[in-house]
Amino acid sequence: MNGLVIKNTGSWYHVETAGGQVIESKIKGNFRIKGIRTTNPVAVGDVVHFEVNAEGFGMISKIEPRRNYIIRKASNLSKQSHILAANIDQVFLIVTVNYPEVSTTFIDRFLVTAEAYSIPAKLIFNKIDLYNDDENRHVNALIHLYETIGYPSYRISATTGQGIEELKELLKDKISLFSGHSGVGKSTCIKAIMPELDLKTAAISLAHNKGMHTTTFSEMFPLRGGGYVIDTPGVKGFGTIDIGKNEASHFFPEIFKLSKQCRFANCTHTHEPDCAALRAVENHEISQSRYQSYLGIMNDSEEGKYRT
Repeated sequence: MNGLVIKNTGSWYHVETAGGQVIESKIKGNFRIKGIRTTNPVAVGDVVHFEVNAEGFGMISKIEPRRNYIIRKASNLSKQSHILAANIDQVFLIVTVNYPEVSTTFIDRFLVTAEAYSIPAKLIFNKIDLYNDDENRHVNALIHLYETIGYPSYRISATTGQGIEELKELLKDKISLFSGHSGVGKSTCIKAIMPELDLKTAAISLAHNKGMHTTTFSEMFPLRGGGYVIDTPGVKGFGTIDIGKNEASHFFPEIFKLSKQCRFANCTHTHEPDCAALRAVENHEISQSRYQSYLGIMNDSEEGKYRT
């Protein structure tokens, strides 16, 4: 029978049948998805074929073809990857400019991965109730930057409830993944959307202004109005997978748009004469932070390289 993987605890998977029954399952044998070396061969969101054994446990034997997935380089195994979730309608990156601070490098790497797998991405700027005037100006500047490129951005406070109702409307009847650093408030945000859930949350480490892991595995939760929300463990860095130097610009919409105006069809936007993208960077039409992220991702193909 077929079922939907709704929870991954590392070695066990919770698979939901069409009738709503949840069966604890394991992978049958030692199989890997063709062409992808991953630390987790089965991901939350996968539709799998499984059989129930005499003990009542499911044995997964096959994964149905995925329409997309969000993947990153495994930080401790640089030659392998980790799939956060599969078969997603949209992704939300939770961002904080303090408590902890999230860099534009991390934001851009996440957005590039979403672009590479054709998954609509949105940014949620959380903890706006905590920011001083300078931090709020920084939030406004980032929202202006990313919305100009084409990424919808939202200001919320998961603790006070500001912006949560608008967020709920965006989730209806969709499979939505929430991601971000530990401590940015992913679980708190999901609890605000779905108060009935019993999710663990933790304060950030005041000594280092970094989050402490509370979610240790990926899990998807059904929304009362239709759709699912996927909660994922906090990630420190976002190493890109299989994005070559010649295609990195395809996943930066503002660079890709201008590339048609470059003199050379194979322009790398790094040194060539009459490069429209370089001209746009010089004229501040493309932000310096985005361009630096582009250069960093171009270098990801170097052997053993992993950037946080």
